Amino acid sequence: MSTRRTVSVFHSIAELPPGFGSTVAAIGNFDGVHLGHQKILAAVVSEAQALNARAVAITFDPHPEQFLRPDQAPRLITPLDERLRLLALTGIDAVIVLPFNAELASLTPRQFVSSILVDALRIRCVHEGGNFRFGFRAEAGVRELAAFGAELGFGVQVHSSLRVRGLEVSSSAIREAVSEGKIDQARWMLGRPFAVHSNQARGRGIGTRLLVPTVNLAAYDGLLPGFGVYVTRLMLAGRSFQAVTNVGNRPTFGEASFAVESHILNFEPIESGEEVPIELEFLFRLRGEVEWPSPEALKAQIFKDVARAKRFFRLTR
Repeated sequence: MSTRRTVSVFHSIAELPPGFGSTVAAIGNFDGVHLGHQKILAAVVSEAQALNARAVAITFDPHPEQFLRPDQAPRLITPLDERLRLLALTGIDAVIVLPFNAELASLTPRQFVSSILVDALRIRCVHEGGNFRFGFRAEAGVRELAAFGAELGFGVQVHSSLRVRGLEVSSSAIREAVSEGKIDQARWMLGRPFAVHSNQARGRGIGTRLLVPTVNLAAYDGLLPGFGVYVTRLMLAGRSFQAVTNVGNRPTFGEASFAVESHILNFEPIESGEEVPIELEFLFRLRGEVEWPSPEALKAQIFKDVARAKRFFRLTR
């Protein structure tokens, strides 16, 4: 991705200023802003520059599935703030975040194209992947979009799926890989390590300073890796720490208690607190979660995990 620039963010069509100008756009959830998304958005930027138009990403909040089928909605790879940060790195000029509500969901494909793309954005060309769907009950796809373009005077560029190391890149494929603990595959498709953005858990006596080398993440409703132990990098209060992170129920100690607990390897006391943001990058999976026969056996394994993690960091400098 390119160097970050100042990108305008609009949270509705009504926020667009007069004279916004003509646009080239891509529409999607952009969850993860993975390599496939980046490929399409690079094409948007290139064509927008050639046409002296604005390069625009149109996305939604909440994710349509969270509105339409909340019980079946996927856990998101990136929360909205992180999605916007990553979109800003692609070289686009603006992001339009459409509130996904009953009004938007009820728009027919023609209404969506006419009111949003043509009337509001003066669209010159739309870039999409082949599986793009839009309109009421997602009843239209790229074929219908191309027909609207031919009728209403804009182009449609359909991009084939990107493949990396034999994997077809998609948000759903990344979610599946992360859920199974295959964070190397997720990294290949994202073009960066999978990361969780959260805060420290409350009620652990943290106060205003972090004085112990263990950090527990607050409750998190986004995507998390499958249960296991991982080599991680933890960014906290402007510092980067090497860590070993356990994701799971800590079964050795009796009653299950889910936690995402990171043990910092190169620890130094720092100013911190429960409201300080944490970014936790998952770099390598050491092992799955195991119920050990005793705390002593667990302690012995932890020493092995720490040694392997330190070796990982030595070898990847």
